[in-house]
Amino acid sequence: MPQLHATCRVVCVGEAMIMLAAGTGAPLEDVETFRRSVGGAECNVAGGVAGLGIPTGWLSRVGADGFGRHVLRDLERRGVDVGGVEQDPLRPTGLYVKHTAGGRTRMHYYRTGSAAAAMDVSFLDRPAVRDRLAGAELVHTTGITAAISATAAEMLDQLALRRDTLGFSLSVDLNWRPALWRDQDPAPLWRLLRAADVVLVGADEAMLFAGTSDPAQLRELLGPRATIVLKSDAHVALALEPDGRRTEVPALTVDVVEPVGAGDAFAAGYLAATLQGLPMEQRLRSGHLSAATVLAVPEDHAEPPPGAVRQVLLSCTDEQWAGTRVGPDGVAVGGPA
Repeated sequence: MPQLHATCRVVCVGEAMIMLAAGTGAPLEDVETFRRSVGGAECNVAGGVAGLGIPTGWLSRVGADGFGRHVLRDLERRGVDVGGVEQDPLRPTGLYVKHTAGGRTRMHYYRTGSAAAAMDVSFLDRPAVRDRLAGAELVHTTGITAAISATAAEMLDQLALRRDTLGFSLSVDLNWRPALWRDQDPAPLWRLLRAADVVLVGADEAMLFAGTSDPAQLRELLGPRATIVLKSDAHVALALEPDGRRTEVPALTVDVVEPVGAGDAFAAGYLAATLQGLPMEQRLRSGHLSAATVLAVPEDHAEPPPGAVRQVLLSCTDEQWAGTRVGPDGVAVGGPA
């Protein structure tokens, strides 16, 4: 398998799964064909960041099976380094089924006992993993990985403890999944969020997880360290920095095809712009633009818009930004210059 690793500026840690999308809107028991692709929050982010030109790696475990090999090939094609991924000869690659009927999309997960759920503290000590973490400027994970097993949660505790020694910034997307946390204490997730340098969270999930979506109250709950990026129900992204600065940017107008994956795309766009040293307003615009391109396709990820289009939108006037529309046919920049 070819190795893309030189130094990965961003490293994403978490589970990838095979996604099987039902071919029709018939009841699931009557569906005979499914379209295969690769899904999973952290690998979606890894592919999105790599697509924006930032050297990126993904660390995880997959089954030594056909699905696992497909995951590795898919991410490599998208420019993601997978040389630190461990293949498990006993446990399978997880999968989920996406079924849309009557305008509603449901996910059916088959991930219990997966290879990724067996990640533990010793995983961080594998040379291929340790070297990539030591070379990274930013490491990204989500609350999903903290939930898939007690050993994975312990691994993330240790990852946060090693952050200052290894010299990377830690980014965490809440990705609150109540079903995964059923009968589990969310204390490991609170620890992870409070240790992070960047916390990405949607207003709706903040209400469910923390009981509030108020930025000031979230700051009190999460502590002083992180830049909190809060995506509101009004489709506005707010960045609240540790020094108190607040930046708000509205989302683009999108002809939505499928909402799944947009949050991961926002994280990828925001983190890529952060690594590029862009001002906060442009970081939030980059997040919105990446999310919009995924909203306009049926898959969990999408090709980024051409670099020239991205540059125009990151630096355009507020009027142009407000007049821009994203759909299945691409990006139409609007508004007066």
